[in-house]
Amino acid sequence: MDFVSIRIITGDVARLVEFYERATGVQATWATEDFAELRTPHGTLAIASTRTVPLFAPDSARPAANASVITEFLVADVDRAHRDLTAHVTDFVNEPTTMPWGNRSLLFRDPDGNLVNFFTPVTAEAVAKFAR
Repeated sequence: MDFVSIRIITGDVARLVEFYERATGVQATWATEDFAELRTPHGTLAIASTRTVPLFAPDSARPAANASVITEFLVADVDRAHRDLTAHVTDFVNEPTTMPWGNRSLLFRDPDGNLVNFFTPVTAEAVAKFAR
């Protein structure tokens, strides 16, 4: 088995895709007006319209209702990312903070209120863990 993506269901695909393109610098690939993907070397962020939910199971997912998942992106310099994001992110949960497990993390919310973490490993153990 191989983990390949996470999908966010939203009522406004274009708005969320634009947000993630600006935040990550990754250009989305659109399959339809209801589905786009931002592909990175190690995983994909899929963004889909509420109109796609019935294809799986009616009422199985609701937009802007997440309270338990944090989508995380490894970035080269979280402090620089924070400075760059201030132009279009309006809801920062914290400033860059070094966590006990060795990552310097920045937590913010996307336009639907989903939590996003940009992080940079800063301890030797964390750097080794994410060495690519």
